[in-house]
Amino acid sequence: MTMSMRQQMVQTVSEVLEDDEQLVLLLADVSYSSFVNEVHSERMINVGIMEQTMTSVGAGLALEGFIPVLHTITPFLVERPFEQIKDDFCYQGLGGNFISIGASYDYSIEGMTHHSPGDVQILKSLPGMQIVVPGTAGEFDRLFRETYANGSPTYFRLSVASNPVEYPVRFGKLEVVQQGKQATVIVVGPALSYTLPAVADLDVTVLYCTTVVPFDAETLRAKCQGQKIVLVEPYYAGGLTAEICAAMGRTPIAIESIGVPRTVLNHYGTPQQHDEAIGLTPERIHRRIEVFLNDG
Repeated sequence: MTMSMRQQMVQTVSEVLEDDEQLVLLLADVSYSSFVNEVHSERMINVGIMEQTMTSVGAGLALEGFIPVLHTITPFLVERPFEQIKDDFCYQGLGGNFISIGASYDYSIEGMTHHSPGDVQILKSLPGMQIVVPGTAGEFDRLFRETYANGSPTYFRLSVASNPVEYPVRFGKLEVVQQGKQATVIVVGPALSYTLPAVADLDVTVLYCTTVVPFDAETLRAKCQGQKIVLVEPYYAGGLTAEICAAMGRTPIAIESIGVPRTVLNHYGTPQQHDEAIGLTPERIHRRIEVFLNDG
C-alpha cells in the first residue's frame, strides 16, 4: 500500500526525532494520535488548539538552540498565526519547520474555514521564508531531511493528491521531466499528476518544481524553450509569475497561469470534484495550453 504524505510525515519526523536530540515537535491537537506512540514524549509538545501560541513557543525553542517542527491544518498553521511567523521567526532570523496538511481544499466539505489555496502567496511575502511543495511522500522525506536543520524558516505543503511517479528532487532545484521546443511548462508539486497527461502529445519542455522559494532561476534560463511559458500550480494561480519574470530578465515572454482561481469555493464535494469544477483536469489544461500555443 502506498504511503500518503501525512503518513510519511509522521514516519520521517519520528525517525529524525530519534536521531537528532535538537528536534522538537509542536502540535495543535492535529495528528497527535498518530505521533503519540512514535516519538520521544519529552520532545513532543501538544499545546492544544492554540496555533498562535504554538508558533511563539516554537520560536522560543529555536532561540534556545532547538529545531522546532510545527504541524497542523493549513489555514491554522499559516493564516491564523501569520503575525507570529513574521515577527517571531522571520524578524528574528530563526530556523524552524512548518508542516501543513489539507492543502488548498483537501478538507473540501469543511468549507472555507478549512480551505487555504492562498497559503503559498501569503508566506512568499515574508523575507527569508522557504517554501517546499512535494509531489509524493518520498519527495517530502527527501526534502525534509535535506533542509530541516538549515537555519531558515521552511514551509512544507503536504496534500492528499500525489503524483504517480517520484523524482530525485533536490531542494532549490527544478527537475527536467520532459524536453521539447514549442514552449516551457513549469509544474509545481502534485499538479504534475494532471499536467503530464495534458502535455503528453505536445512538443514542450516540462520543468518540475518542488521548491517554490528559493526559485531555481538558473535552470529555467538554461532550459527555457521559446518565449511561451505555462505555469501550473495547485494553489492560487500565478504564484510564481514574479519569479519567472525576474529569472527571464529582459527576455520577452508570455505566461499562461493555471491554478486555483481567486473565488470562493462554496460548493461541497470531494477534492477531485473541486478540481473538475475549476478546470484542473488533464483535458481542460490541454485545451488551455493548445489555445495559448496557437495564439499569435
